Amino acid sequence: MTNLDRLRGEHDAFCRQGLSLNMERGQPSNANFDLSLPLLSAVTEGDYITDSGVDVRNYPGGIAGLPEARALFAPVLGVEPDEIIVGNNSSLQLMGQVLGWALLKGVRGSDHPWGQTRSGNAPKLIVTVPGYDRHFGLATALGYELVTVGMRADGPDLDAVEALASSDPDIKGLYFVPTYSNPTGDSLSAETAERLLRMKTAAPDFTVFADDAYAVHHLVEPATPAPKLLRIAESAGNADRVIVFGSTSKITFASGGLAFVGMSRDNIAWWSPLFSAQSIGPNKVEQWRHVRFLRAYPDGIAGLMRDHASLLKPKFDAVAESLVNELGNRSLASWSAPTGGYFVSLDTTRPVADRVVTLAREAGVALTPTGATYPGSIDPSNSNIRLAPTRPSLDEVKQAMHVVCCCVRLASAEYDAQAS
Repeated sequence: MTNLDRLRGEHDAFCRQGLSLNMERGQPSNANFDLSLPLLSAVTEGDYITDSGVDVRNYPGGIAGLPEARALFAPVLGVEPDEIIVGNNSSLQLMGQVLGWALLKGVRGSDHPWGQTRSGNAPKLIVTVPGYDRHFGLATALGYELVTVGMRADGPDLDAVEALASSDPDIKGLYFVPTYSNPTGDSLSAETAERLLRMKTAAPDFTVFADDAYAVHHLVEPATPAPKLLRIAESAGNADRVIVFGSTSKITFASGGLAFVGMSRDNIAWWSPLFSAQSIGPNKVEQWRHVRFLRAYPDGIAGLMRDHASLLKPKFDAVAESLVNELGNRSLASWSAPTGGYFVSLDTTRPVADRVVTLAREAGVALTPTGATYPGSIDPSNSNIRLAPTRPSLDEVKQAMHVVCCCVRLASAEYDAQAS
C-alpha cells in the first residue's frame, strides 16, 4: 500500500464517523458566555439611575455614552474617558459609520470628501494579509479599493506601507487588527507603531483604523503591554491620525454587547455631530448593565479575561500539540503560535488549502472558506487556512485537528503525485 493509499484510507475512516464539527468562525463557547450570565440581572427595577444621575430609560445622555461606561472601557483602548465614544453592538457598525462618513465628508483635516479623489479613482485603504474577511467585505461594499501588505510578527510590513502611502494620495489609510491579529496572532510593536504614526504620507489626512478587537484577549500572562496608539500619535504630532475600535463581543455576550471607538479630543468633537445625525444616542440600559456587571466581577475586566483564558488556552494548546505531532518536521505546513486572540493561522507548504478545506468538509469538519483571509476571497498562494478553536469543546477541537492534519497530509500527497 502506498502512502497515498494509506492516507486515503485514513480519510475515509473519518468520513464514516459522521462527524459534525465546526472550526470556521471565531465564536465564544457556551462556557465563555456562562461567565457573563449575571449580566442579565445586573440592572433591576431600582437601578435605572446611574452614578452620574442619568435616567437610562430616557433619551438624554449624549451620543458618546454613559460617563461610567466611558471610564470603564477607555483603558481597554489605551485612551482617556473623554477620548472614547461607547455605542451599541457592534464595532463593525462603528467602523462602517466612520468609513462611510469619510467618503461623504472626509475626516478631520480633509480638504475634500474621500469619495471625491483628485484622480477620479476609488479611494484606497491598505489592509494586512492574511487578514479579517469582514474588514475586506465592509470596505469593498463601501467602494474602497484595497491594497494589501503582509502582516509580520511586529505588525504590518512598514517598508511596504511607507512606499505605498508616500507615493499615492488616493491611499487614505491603513485598516488592520493591531493586537493578536486575525488570523496570525501577531501584534504591533511599540517601535512599529512609532514609525507608522510618524511616517510621511502623500495624503495629508491619512488615517490608521485600528480594530483592537482582541486588546485584552490574552492567553498567556504576563502579557506584553500593547502600544497606546493615541499617545504615540500625539507625541508624533499626528494626534488625529489614529482611530481605535473595540467591543465587548468576546468579553460578555457576542450579540448583546457594546462597541467603542477611541480618538483624539478634537476628533471626538468632529465626529460626534455626524454620529448624532444617525442616532439620538446608544442603548444606555445595556451600557449601565455592563458597568454594573463588570464592576462587580472579581478584578473587573482583567479578572473576567483571565477566566476566559482558562477556558480557551487548553484548546489552543490542543491545536498546537496536534500540529506539532502530526505535521511537524514533515515540510508540509507552518503555523502561528499566538499568545492571545481567537485564531491560529495555518499555511500549507504546497498550494493545497482549497483541497484541505474540501477534504475536511467531506470528513465532517467545517473550516473557514479558502481565501477568506484575503480580499476578494483570493489567496494568491492557495495556502492559508484560519483555524478557530474557540467555539467547540476541547474534545471536539482534538477530534477536528486529527481530521485537519490528515487532510493536510492527504492533499499534499495528492499534489506531489500529480506533479511527479
